Amino acid sequence: MEATQVKPEGSSASPAVPEKRPPQFQAPRKKRRWVKRLVILAVIAAILVALLAQCVGAGQEVLGSVYLPYTAQRREMTVSVSGTGTIEPISAYRVTSLVSGEILEAPFEEGQTVHQGDVLFRIDANSVENNIQQLQLNVRSAQLALDDLLEAQSDNQRDRNVTAEDGGILTELYVDQGDSVTVGTVIADVLDRDHMKLEVPFHSADAAGFYVGQAATVMVDGTAETLSGTVDSIAATDSVGPGGTLVRQVTILLDNPGVLTDESRGTASVNGLACATGSTFTYAASSQITAEAAGDLDVLSVREGDRVYQGQVIGVISESDLDSQIENARIALENAQLSLQNAQQQLEDYTITSTIDGEVIEKNLDVGDNIGGMTTSGTTASYAAVIYDRSQLTFDMDISEQDISQIQVGQRVEITADALDSQSFTGVVDKININGTTTSGNTTYPVTVRVDGSPEELYPGMNVSARVIVEEAGSVLTLPVEAVERGDTVLVALPGCLDEDGSIVDMTATESRQVTLGRNDDNYIEILDGLAEGDVVLALSPQGSSLMSTMAGMG
Repeated sequence: MEATQVKPEGSSASPAVPEKRPPQFQAPRKKRRWVKRLVILAVIAAILVALLAQCVGAGQEVLGSVYLPYTAQRREMTVSVSGTGTIEPISAYRVTSLVSGEILEAPFEEGQTVHQGDVLFRIDANSVENNIQQLQLNVRSAQLALDDLLEAQSDNQRDRNVTAEDGGILTELYVDQGDSVTVGTVIADVLDRDHMKLEVPFHSADAAGFYVGQAATVMVDGTAETLSGTVDSIAATDSVGPGGTLVRQVTILLDNPGVLTDESRGTASVNGLACATGSTFTYAASSQITAEAAGDLDVLSVREGDRVYQGQVIGVISESDLDSQIENARIALENAQLSLQNAQQQLEDYTITSTIDGEVIEKNLDVGDNIGGMTTSGTTASYAAVIYDRSQLTFDMDISEQDISQIQVGQRVEITADALDSQSFTGVVDKININGTTTSGNTTYPVTVRVDGSPEELYPGMNVSARVIVEEAGSVLTLPVEAVERGDTVLVALPGCLDEDGSIVDMTATESRQVTLGRNDDNYIEILDGLAEGDVVLALSPQGSSLMSTMAGMG
């Protein structure tokens, strides 16, 4: 279908002419647009690079303030533990009194040197001295009363003693301490275990030639032991023995070596002639101890199984009335003696002497003052006098539980005084007290230091700082303590991390490295492994730590 052009009204008609369209060249126009875009992108990229360079430079400046470089190098290290203390004299005597009264003598002055045992104060003790005289009379009276009762008791003492007539072992006690006994009461059985008897049959023809006292040989059954004995008795008549033979009983007496009992068996021979059969040993003798007076068995000093000797007193039978009187007299004497002793000791308290050698630092009371009360000036003295022994000076320093294991008696101590800036002193560890004090979960232990030479510049009460020398480590590879991070790691600067001036330019050129730590002092720590001398490590500066904490809080 052909298109026709409609002309508006009023226009002249003309023949229809086909519409001419310009030729389309789209490709060249599109190329010009991409060129423009590339130019724009290049400009933007240049701007971004410039901005990024500025940011990186600023970042490097920030890192330079956040991190500080430290170089691993060798140093002479002295391992020490530090602390503080207050100077004190080796000993101090602050004079107080156990009694009160007027001071009669005070023969010393402030600044004077006194010695141990010197009289410092003598106090009026007139009332105590009078009391002592009366107590001495009481003691003499109590002693005379007791002597009279003891003399009356001695008349019947012999009968009231329970005595062993024979020596031996107490095999049985029939009474206990406190029991009442009468004359003839059996107290105990005594058995002589030290000697044994062996009664054995000999052929009558052999026994006819034996005699009492003749040497005999005894063989103990079951052992190879041979004992020596003597013939103690020979039966006067014969008896029928084994097999119908005639025998005669012969008793052999021998010492018990300690192993024979009344259950042991043995045989014997006399003059080379053996007995017909063996027999059982018996103890050589037995007896009884009986009471020879009536009364209570107040004392019994033995037990069953004890050994007693002939004439030994094993108990005492007392008369209750007389014994009670004697006991009361003894108690009265002891009380009188104790009262006298206490009064004499109290008298010693009225003379006060120095317990140490030293210098009198304070004298607060004098003659005429009432010790234990007000002074003549109307004041109350805390101490009558104060004496310091400054021949040696000491101080205590508190050591934490982490360091106390390193401290030993005899270690050298370096000392400085706050009041003496230009001077230093030395001392040694004198004592370690294991009675620790815990505060807020941390325990410290007091360590006593003795100052060398007792320097005159140091006064009691001065504050000092001390450093206990634990070890002279010598030349070792070290880093500052703050350069080592938790977990014993360090941040090592690799090539390119620092510029020629040592400033941080590239934090990506670092690595975290594990190190092995050794000893340390207040500032440096020994590096045993993981670093070489000259290696540089980075550590957070104080400002960096604060910044990191702030950022962590914001996060």
